[in-house]
Amino acid sequence: MFMQLDRNIKIRILTTFLTRCVEAMILPFMAIYFTQRLGAGMAGLLLLINLLVQITASLYGGYMADRYGRKKVMAYAQIIRFISVLVMTLANSPFLDSTWLTFSTMLLLSLCNGMFNPAAEAMLIDVSTKENRAFIYSINFWAINLSISIGAPIGGFLFATHRTELFMIMGLASLATLMLTLFLIRETHFPDAESRLQYSANGPIRNMVLNYKLVAQDKLFIIYSVGGMLIRSLEIHLYNYISVRLQKEFEPQQLPMLDNFTFELTGIRLVSLLQVENTLIIVCLAIWAASFVRRFRPARIMYIGVILYTLGFTIVGFSNSVWLLIVSMLGATVGELMFTPIRQAYLAGIVKDHARSSYLAVNGLLGQFAGAFGAIGISLGAVLHSSYMALIIFGMGMTGLLLTHYVFQRLAPGTARPQGSAPTAAKV
Repeated sequence: MFMQLDRNIKIRILTTFLTRCVEAMILPFMAIYFTQRLGAGMAGLLLLINLLVQITASLYGGYMADRYGRKKVMAYAQIIRFISVLVMTLANSPFLDSTWLTFSTMLLLSLCNGMFNPAAEAMLIDVSTKENRAFIYSINFWAINLSISIGAPIGGFLFATHRTELFMIMGLASLATLMLTLFLIRETHFPDAESRLQYSANGPIRNMVLNYKLVAQDKLFIIYSVGGMLIRSLEIHLYNYISVRLQKEFEPQQLPMLDNFTFELTGIRLVSLLQVENTLIIVCLAIWAASFVRRFRPARIMYIGVILYTLGFTIVGFSNSVWLLIVSMLGATVGELMFTPIRQAYLAGIVKDHARSSYLAVNGLLGQFAGAFGAIGISLGAVLHSSYMALIIFGMGMTGLLLTHYVFQRLAPGTARPQGSAPTAAKV
């Protein structure tokens, strides 16, 4: 079935794999890099600025992709990205070692990612159908997790000692994705001349504000995106509150290995074990799961998946039993495999055709807010017992499910939006 997909989809999955793989080698370790060079306080501020730049660029890029076409925005973003990676490589070479130049080019990299992603996601919807979207998102989900499972360990071993070489690899990957975008991806969105004329007459800022005002008035879309934000925030707790909790509460255990060798399992190592378990299950089962769940009603699979996901992270939120944590993570990951492609396929049916990139930019913005729950979880976990935190995690997951159910009840069969469920789109 993969070979029958549109060429744009296959190229997009390939470029996603390349980009995520090399980013996993570098970006997770940039916080350590800036902390060592500039101190923790300044590093936190710089990473916050970086996030704000990406959010702003995402909103602008989403709007531009709806007004001028997907490929044009993707191509410009990739060109700037390639140049920024080249400069970043120079800033970490034997010839030049500049922390501030590295940060400047990292800002450009985030700007390019922000502009590129809504256009690329909208392009996937443009060339897919409601029948094959769940399969496409399953493949993409698998490719992302496989790339991270390859890139993250390489970065962990080499970032401290071979940073320049890693940036060179990132540059080669950026060049490859740029060439694929320029010469093999075709345009899928052709805005009418009237829209372009009004865009020029009214000015980009005013048009963008009016455009996103219409998106914000789409009740079904906002409710669905908020529900997704609450559900996705559960996994964020694994990297924040749950990590801190296990480091503090979990009593180190000596696990017997071969030849009288013992391995000390600490809280931090247990968190890493759970993360590896999650990634390996997805890599091994995502393709099979995509075929399996197609036999059943999508909404039912979605509900079961979210419930498994929520219960799994609820238990991980308070238990200190190794085996119970491993089994719970298994359940949470199976649930994730069940609901993620279906949820993305439904989202593709909810967004309005004329403003797909803008809708997806807003959905991505709300997804960024899920990260805020991770920071809040750390603060709450400092004053609340783990059982209360588990109840909060459960409540967030169930609230997200109820919001999703509310939207499903108002959708026509399949993933199509019922008539009249969104504000009438004005040409802005």
